[in-house]
Amino acid sequence: MAMTRRSASHLLSAFRPFSLLLQPHLVDSSPAAASARRAMSSASALRARDEKDVARWRESMGRMRNIGISAHIDSGKTTLTERVLYYTGRIHEIHEVRGRDGVGAKMDSMDLEREKGITIQSAATYCTWKDYQINIIDTPGHVDFTIEVERALRVLDGAILVLCSVGGVQSQSITVDRQMRRYEIPRVAFINKLDRMGADPWKVLNQARSKLRHHNAAVQVPIGLEEEFEGLVDLVEMKAYKFEGSSGQNVTASDVPLNMEDLVTEKRRELIEVVSEVDDQLAEAFLNDEPITANQLKAAIRRATVARKFIPVYMGSAFKNKGVQPLLDGVLDYLPCPLEVYNYALDQNKSEEKVLLAGTPAEPLVALAFKLEEGRFGQLTYLRIYDGVIRKGDFIYNVNTGKKIKVPRLVRMHSNEMEDIQEAYAGQIVAVFGVDCASGDTFTDGTVKYTMTSMNVPEPVMSLAVSPISKDSGGQFSKALNRFQKEDPTFRVGLDAESGQTIISGMGELHLDIYVERIKREYKVDAKVGKPRVNFRETITQRAEFDYLHKKQSGGQGQYGRVCGYIEPLPSGSDGKFEFDNMIIGQAIPSNFIPAIEKGFKEACNSGSLIGHPVENLRIVLTDGASHQVDSSELAFKLAAIYAFRQCYTSAKPVILEPVMKVELKFPTEFQGTVTGDMNKRKGIIVGNEQEGDDTIVVCHVPLNNMFGYATAIRSATQGKGEFTMEYLEHNVVSQDVQMQLVTSYQAAKGTE
Repeated sequence: MAMTRRSASHLLSAFRPFSLLLQPHLVDSSPAAASARRAMSSASALRARDEKDVARWRESMGRMRNIGISAHIDSGKTTLTERVLYYTGRIHEIHEVRGRDGVGAKMDSMDLEREKGITIQSAATYCTWKDYQINIIDTPGHVDFTIEVERALRVLDGAILVLCSVGGVQSQSITVDRQMRRYEIPRVAFINKLDRMGADPWKVLNQARSKLRHHNAAVQVPIGLEEEFEGLVDLVEMKAYKFEGSSGQNVTASDVPLNMEDLVTEKRRELIEVVSEVDDQLAEAFLNDEPITANQLKAAIRRATVARKFIPVYMGSAFKNKGVQPLLDGVLDYLPCPLEVYNYALDQNKSEEKVLLAGTPAEPLVALAFKLEEGRFGQLTYLRIYDGVIRKGDFIYNVNTGKKIKVPRLVRMHSNEMEDIQEAYAGQIVAVFGVDCASGDTFTDGTVKYTMTSMNVPEPVMSLAVSPISKDSGGQFSKALNRFQKEDPTFRVGLDAESGQTIISGMGELHLDIYVERIKREYKVDAKVGKPRVNFRETITQRAEFDYLHKKQSGGQGQYGRVCGYIEPLPSGSDGKFEFDNMIIGQAIPSNFIPAIEKGFKEACNSGSLIGHPVENLRIVLTDGASHQVDSSELAFKLAAIYAFRQCYTSAKPVILEPVMKVELKFPTEFQGTVTGDMNKRKGIIVGNEQEGDDTIVVCHVPLNNMFGYATAIRSATQGKGEFTMEYLEHNVVSQDVQMQLVTSYQAAKGTE
């Protein structure tokens, strides 16, 4: 589909009105926009010959889906992706996540992923189903790798939320669903594992309504459950499907079984009712008691799903090869193509004004780098193209750094394999080699200065001290840390100023363990790991005044700076963690020294005097001061600010904040006393307790400092039958005894140095 730059520029003005006419819900109804459309319509009429190209692009993009597969740990995301790739012909044999053949699933290409049976990095691939191209990103389920889910959802147009028919809606299902809401992603749900003992899809469907507030309904009914699970009845087409052959590749359609007619009629009526609540066209037919055809119902479900007002629920068992092909049909039928999704950029030339992107190849190039990997041939950058065309050999501009870069190699990814391509256009997900950039950078062709909004990056909650055992491997060690920090925004590397140790921070024990293991495997560096360190914070609880004069005479020019004012806690719910206000009236301190004072206070906040952790949630107000014509300097005022902060900090009644985790425990009810007793010892506050068959599910808030080694503790308390998931909730004030203990141990450690 090669296309010259000139023909692309011809299309520039022709495409947008054409696409808007075909998509009335995207039309801006303001008078200015209406007159612009009229002008553009007349321009496009003059270029009628280009409409064939426009139609061709439009049809091609209409046959494209960008989807992600997300869920709680062990819900079957990677297994489902493996089946999708098999049925679409991308792979020719199926391998299991923890397969005995030692091959492992296609999307788990890392050795560590295959050994542990978990997904660590999101992997991209593409496949073709019924002449539609589907770009898929398989994401991890473990909360420690939540950034992988964040960045995948940031660039996708639709998603499949996988739920386990036995486990139901679990803690990470709630987190993933919240992420999908944040990025406004239309989705379909897939209730997996219907072949397992205790499978109950209707219970899961109701849990999704109550816990996730989903407006949903089943579009399928299973034929049998557990060992007797045979196939599915499609409520839209009113057909029964069975999956035959060694890998379920032969789908046979038949009439609805007689013994299921009543249930199917009832569930179809429920589906029509639920969709009617959010779709006026279907509601009209439903209220008039008109017979509703399969096409009418399908169109209504699509409108409601794309508008994020409804979630169709599919069912099946990926492991037993049942229900995957109808789910693929559902992706084509109900999830949006790139043209049906609103994507906004910020125009840097117009003070970050929001711009709606047309999502067409005719516009200037706009692409977002959403994921980086260190490949065999240098840095591999994953790009989602929102507008325009990118070609191998083109020059592109990094808007964030202002650098002009040539595209040396353009590829499409299939897990860890790649296929060279010459060009890619709007709507596609591709990767480029040899382009130096950071995660979240925006690329354009230089004619526009747009940036895409960045993704949400959670703060790290845990730190470890690491150092290479052999001094000779220091170079490889720092190379590994630099690479991982660039690839993963939640992985931070810092230096402890007091001990001189390298500190790595991340989202949890597993997250940091994986990186230490990767340093060993990928860079052949054995690392020594210190005791995990919790990322405490300090804050103040009351207002305190400061008045500090920094005066130093040492022959020649001295140092002179006086600062007066007060510090106070920020009101709860404030956006920032640090505020600085200059309330000086007149020129007691020349205005050119004010930035140095702010810098001094910020530096002082990096290390509180209680336990040396950063101080946050405070406001510093400068009310007065004094300067000297000769001896005042930026350094003098910066030092005055640092000492002033230290002087008044203890008067502001500082307290220590610790990260509190939301922990969900699932264990057989017989162990309830032992598990909850252990939680109380760890100062956990139980906020939820419910029964699910023979299991108890307990949700509690526990200080992270008390959760080290809990994986072993819960296994021994429940004979290996218990499991838990943990995610960051908030930073909270520690109790007085814990504060005294932390301060004492900090001072003792300081005294021994």
